Amino acid sequence: MKNLKTISFLFVYILFLSLYTSCSNNDDTNVEEPNVPVTLENEVNDFVWSGLNFYYLWQDDVPNLADDKFSTQDEFYTFLNSYNAPEDIFDALLYKKDEVDKFSFLVDDYVELENSFQGTSKTNGLDFRLVRLSGSDDIFGYVRYVANNSDAASKDIKRGDFFLTVDSQQLTINNYTDLLFGANDSYTLGMASITNSTIASNGKTVALTKTDFTESPIHINNVIETNGVKVGYLMYNQFIRNFETGLNDAFTQLKAEGVSELVLDLRYNPGGSVATAVSLAGMITGQFEGQIFYKNEYNSRIQEYYEVNRPDFLVDKFRNTLTDGSSLTNLNLNKVYVLTTSASASASELIINCLTPYIEVVHIGTNTTGKFHGSFTLYDSPNFTKDNVNPNHSYAIQPLTVKLTNVNGVSDYYDGLVPNHIITYQTSSGSIAQGENIVNLGVLGDMNEPFLAKALSLITGGTTKFGEISKSVKGIDIEPITDSKDFTPLGKGMFFELKTME
Repeated sequence: MKNLKTISFLFVYILFLSLYTSCSNNDDTNVEEPNVPVTLENEVNDFVWSGLNFYYLWQDDVPNLADDKFSTQDEFYTFLNSYNAPEDIFDALLYKKDEVDKFSFLVDDYVELENSFQGTSKTNGLDFRLVRLSGSDDIFGYVRYVANNSDAASKDIKRGDFFLTVDSQQLTINNYTDLLFGANDSYTLGMASITNSTIASNGKTVALTKTDFTESPIHINNVIETNGVKVGYLMYNQFIRNFETGLNDAFTQLKAEGVSELVLDLRYNPGGSVATAVSLAGMITGQFEGQIFYKNEYNSRIQEYYEVNRPDFLVDKFRNTLTDGSSLTNLNLNKVYVLTTSASASASELIINCLTPYIEVVHIGTNTTGKFHGSFTLYDSPNFTKDNVNPNHSYAIQPLTVKLTNVNGVSDYYDGLVPNHIITYQTSSGSIAQGENIVNLGVLGDMNEPFLAKALSLITGGTTKFGEISKSVKGIDIEPITDSKDFTPLGKGMFFELKTME
């Protein structure tokens, strides 16, 4: 562990001094003062290196993280001191950053990170995506949904609305981070309309204020009856462990109303707790208790230890209890319909990939993000848990530490999971685009909303009137920039609790 690494360096240094003193006593004519040891300039750099050295998934592939990289404490500290800030050394030690490792991150306030695990962050409740027209540096946003009971929910703004400016400044590729995700807790959006493939201000403004807000991940839960079939529709927007009871209550309601089909809408769900994903899988099914839901693969050090000492840590199984041990409600389904977009990541993808060997997963929408790695929070402490954490700073790291596969070993979906049924629309230029048509998003939970309409048409067994009107609405050619959820502490993450090797 980290403290053992430090002890080894001290041992080498003490041995060096002993040998030096012995030699000096035998040669009084060549007495020299011993070298002054190198002083560590930033203890956080030490923590970052030590955490990555021990737990990072690609530790074997990063030469500067090798166990035998440094032969003396001075050499180690000289290396650490060559980086001005923890952010610099963290980024430098990642394996093919933004190419292979796209999701490891560091925070300077682990309290904010912990709050985000509970679904709490500073937000006005507006979930949106930023895009731009081809060849333009100007960008604009469109609202995907408004969180229930949030500040935005009390304002005149809804799904499908567009905005061009923030505090009267046109959004551009260079300023959107500061304007929308900076230190300002309040801002005013300048709204816009699209006519004939042209977006322009419509004169309307909406003032919004960010507060510490806990968003329920259960955005919609209702029953749709069509052609005599009762269909449960659940829009689930994040895997949050402390909302598991509410999620189970949602399934209890669906079961009480006699649903025989389920549409699980994960199109804006970036992931979250893996343990909650296992709970959700049990709610959908119920007939596979005790069978393997997913497998874990770690770096060589951790993998070898777990294989010998804790093989149970290398798999997680279907269960019929919540993470707190209470019973969960099972629908015992053999088929589920799952809606996704490119914003569906990590634990959302885990549900699709790991249920597929057991039941029929009808995947509708567009390719998912392509994140099949998980992580856990490492703190600056002797065993990297929060016990005896260093009180001198509040840094923590969230490196990718494990690759997840389904029971058949399927993983490595770098380009995302490909739907069985891809949602497309025609643009005004005549091209065919995939995903949501931003000029015809529809109302979430409505039978004619294009994604849900497709699922209902498959459930009812053929062509229906659902969504037929939407097919005639032409979209516009856009280039995606980012999602609002990308700027939350969690981002597109899949998280575990650290299981120490003690």
